[in-house]
Amino acid sequence: MSDYTELDKKQDVHILHSMGYAQELERRMSSFSNFAVSFSIICILSGGINSLAQATSGAGGAAIGIGWPVGCFISLVFAVAMAQISSAYPTAGGLYHWGSILGNRFTGWVTAWFNLLGLVTVLGAINVGTYYFFMGSFGTTYLGLTDTTMVRIVFLIVITGAQALVNHMGIGLTAKLTDFSGYLIFATAIALAAVCLIAAPSYEFGRLFTFANYSGEVGGNVWPTTSSAWVFLLGLLLPIYTITGYDASAHTSEETVKAAESVPRGMVASVLWSALFGYIMLCSFVLMLPNMDDAAKQGWNVFFWAMDSQVNPIVKDILYLAILVSQWLCGLATVTSVSRMIFAFSRDGGLPASKALSKVSAKHRTPVASIWTGSILSVLFVWFTSLDFMKIGETPVYTIVVSCTVIFLFFSFAIPITLGLFAWGTSKWDKMGPWNLGEGMFKLFSVLSIVAMVLIFVIGIQPPNGAALYVTVGFLVLTAVVWFGFESRRFKGPPIGAEVAKRQAEIAAAEAAVGESGEH
Repeated sequence: MSDYTELDKKQDVHILHSMGYAQELERRMSSFSNFAVSFSIICILSGGINSLAQATSGAGGAAIGIGWPVGCFISLVFAVAMAQISSAYPTAGGLYHWGSILGNRFTGWVTAWFNLLGLVTVLGAINVGTYYFFMGSFGTTYLGLTDTTMVRIVFLIVITGAQALVNHMGIGLTAKLTDFSGYLIFATAIALAAVCLIAAPSYEFGRLFTFANYSGEVGGNVWPTTSSAWVFLLGLLLPIYTITGYDASAHTSEETVKAAESVPRGMVASVLWSALFGYIMLCSFVLMLPNMDDAAKQGWNVFFWAMDSQVNPIVKDILYLAILVSQWLCGLATVTSVSRMIFAFSRDGGLPASKALSKVSAKHRTPVASIWTGSILSVLFVWFTSLDFMKIGETPVYTIVVSCTVIFLFFSFAIPITLGLFAWGTSKWDKMGPWNLGEGMFKLFSVLSIVAMVLIFVIGIQPPNGAALYVTVGFLVLTAVVWFGFESRRFKGPPIGAEVAKRQAEIAAAEAAVGESGEH
């Protein structure tokens, strides 16, 4: 980062001070690192592989050939709109801050809770996906392990603990690993695509645009029996679930150099590159399948079935190892994102034990309590929802909550975007950042985001995840009770206006405590 001058640093710190916050975290992330942390969480080798059956056991080849670009565009409209806001307000836990500034204390608080709940549960979901990939690739075949709740939770404790420990030790180490993750994902996706194309019995490109209906038993009961139109829409959950987590670029704003420019670019670039490489990889996989009907019958096991039947065992295991490492690094980046959200919300008193959660280690310059709290909560979430009695009908609560995770995350994206649509040009948002779409383009992408949010909500509550509607409504009711019963009187929100000036002495003290000179 030789091009990062002292003047650049002063500008970054000045922007942060102008929003009432101290430079407690350490700016060690380059523009590429900011891109890589979002690219690593998106991780096409995680969601793109672990959720494949939503497409292959749904609308078949067209769910990839047509559905993947459609779903990626849905994610992109959110990323573009959020990028505009992030350039104006580059702070850790950005979404919460945007929701407060562009709206009010309540909208900021609701945004924070939806984002936080989504991030904690998605960390659990990512690491559970890593567990099942490990079992399918090495755990059962080579180690003779059997999938039990105990084995699953011990595995999660080990890998999540390692992810938390790396984050604990400083953003420098985390950034190096997520940078490596970015290159590894690119290389592995290309290698997997090449292997699939070499192993393909023929190149039936038409299957990528051929619609089928594999709902019900013919698709391994991944989806209940439904219409062709619905099964295609449900298949959009594959790209929508995979292409999320790019808000990590915003969450690491205070650790990124030239944040007002780097953060929006990192956010949008991570979506575009993931969409492109994911499309190449998944289309190659579909072309490799011996037969679409047989592939659909495999249900959730389709990836291992195809690799076992088509790919050389040694090549297959090398690819499996690279994918497994990528998935662990995906969880590592997610811990970073979760912890910065907890830290940012806590420094404004938004959580219980906020004082402890917002404390930054002087040695490592990381929010240690937030890192371990987010990690522990994700493991507890998986353990509690994995218990035998935790079912709604025949569907495990874990599955339902993972579906809710997508709804919660995108809802936390949609709130500040919607507020920005109405706040543009008003006293709440009269100054744009250097990354500027212009009013017309921003408002277009804002409206598209609102439409996309409605679509995500509708397909996210369909069977077998019908109970997701009740979980979501229940959480909304609980949120209203907590806000009006307690938080509306207690929670002050982020510093705005005169409050910023009052904080300057606190800012200087906080920076001195961690050895940061800041602007002082």
